Amino acid sequence: MSGTAAAPVSNEARTYRIGEVSRLTELKPFVLRYWESEFPMLQPVKSPNGHRLYRQEDVDLVLKIKRLLYDEGFTIAGARRHLRGLANGGGGAAEGGLGEAGSGDAPTTQLNRKMLLDLRDGLRSFLTLLERK
Repeated sequence: MSGTAAAPVSNEARTYRIGEVSRLTELKPFVLRYWESEFPMLQPVKSPNGHRLYRQEDVDLVLKIKRLLYDEGFTIAGARRHLRGLANGGGGAAEGGLGEAGSGDAPTTQLNRKMLLDLRDGLRSFLTLLERK
């Protein structure tokens, strides 16, 4: 009897519906559906009823896409190129990032990107304060 209870332990066997993935990733379902059309590598399987079933690797990919778009400031096209570069064994760090950085400075490029994003956010805050006066 205990053998059947232990079956869902495998990450590969576990699937998530779009509502669960939405809650896990804090993204709206329409965003997930849109990303499926923009990122060919994101392809949840469909159940016989037509429901999207995300595997753990799909959820991980959604979280990676979210980080690239929201935290690192990639465009959708840049994130797609970056993920393709990673899948093809390349670094891909400079493709969707700040641009012309050499392949050896990936940590420096990420640090510069973070500093620029923080600076942008700070400038937006100042602009908001100035507009209120």
